[in-house]
Amino acid sequence: MILAAAVAAAAASGAAGAKVPAMYVFGDSTADVGNNDYLPWSIAKADFPHNGIDFPGGKPTGRFSNGLIGVDFIAIAMGFSSSPPPYLSLMANAANSSSEAGRNMTMAAAAAYTTGANFASGGSGLLDSTGSTISMTQQIEYFSDLKDQMSTRLSAGRVSAFLSKSIFLISAGANDVFDFFTQNRSPDSTAIQQFSEAMISTYDSHVKTLYNMGARKFAVINVALIGCCPYLRSQNPTGECAESLNQLAKSLNDGIRDLFSNLSSEMQGMKYSISSAYELVSSLIKNPHAAGLEEVKSACCGGGRFNAERGCTPRSNCCSDRSKYLFWDLLHPTQATYKFAGLVFYDGPEQFVSPISIKKLVEA
Repeated sequence: MILAAAVAAAAASGAAGAKVPAMYVFGDSTADVGNNDYLPWSIAKADFPHNGIDFPGGKPTGRFSNGLIGVDFIAIAMGFSSSPPPYLSLMANAANSSSEAGRNMTMAAAAAYTTGANFASGGSGLLDSTGSTISMTQQIEYFSDLKDQMSTRLSAGRVSAFLSKSIFLISAGANDVFDFFTQNRSPDSTAIQQFSEAMISTYDSHVKTLYNMGARKFAVINVALIGCCPYLRSQNPTGECAESLNQLAKSLNDGIRDLFSNLSSEMQGMKYSISSAYELVSSLIKNPHAAGLEEVKSACCGGGRFNAERGCTPRSNCCSDRSKYLFWDLLHPTQATYKFAGLVFYDGPEQFVSPISIKKLVEA
């Protein structure tokens, strides 16, 4: 009931007219709206059916889901007509429109004045060693390039004011955990501690870099209950969740909570909201009907055990009633789950978003 009431309240509050100047998004496939489509070397893409089957027009957009994802719903709740576009699409559009040197960044900057930009890249992590797509360091460098171009059009004071009121959303960490367990099947406590410390130290560095470039409002989405995704169930003979991954995710989330609490006391003007994807997925597995869901173990699109031993492709088995599934494919949520999560994170109870909601962060 708490979840359902929170969603209704958040949906009602999504009035027209953006409540912040812009939104800048960093992270992995939980936040990627199409950047990986522009990486010729990458296989971490969602630019083919059945992805996007429920997106307006029914076409794949590069989102790892059947439709919209969480950042889309959060942006809409903030009053934007849609979430900010993938940064690499801005660059590609600018390159196609003119061959003049320097035009690319100028046009990208102009677009960023209205809604911001999305730098997230599926397969990436907090650590640069994770994945082979656009690392978090590179994502932040892209933002730095964008800010430099903004500074050629606006005074330093106006850029500073613009960024200080904008939302910087970060959704990352799960791929780092996946990679760690892939490389360390039975890690000892020392290895786990070293990994956790490296993760939090790196997160600290990324946040400080963004803060020094003008970010003040951070909307963080923590690491989900990744051990319960369909793929990991399919790899477990019992079909249960991989608790070792869940335990590490929980430990990292505790570290993220403490990190942001400390940073907010150290860095003047910094405010933050942490949305708990971990608690939300855990709650939906226990009580799926709160979000109108029925199936919380198997993927909607895929193949094999739990429909998750193989990824979602044009030839995959695809469920007919996608609104009833928690998971779209072997790793990622459905649009229905993302919508529920986005609205709860925007204006839900402290169990799922703290120390303040994203709505309160926007208003701060």
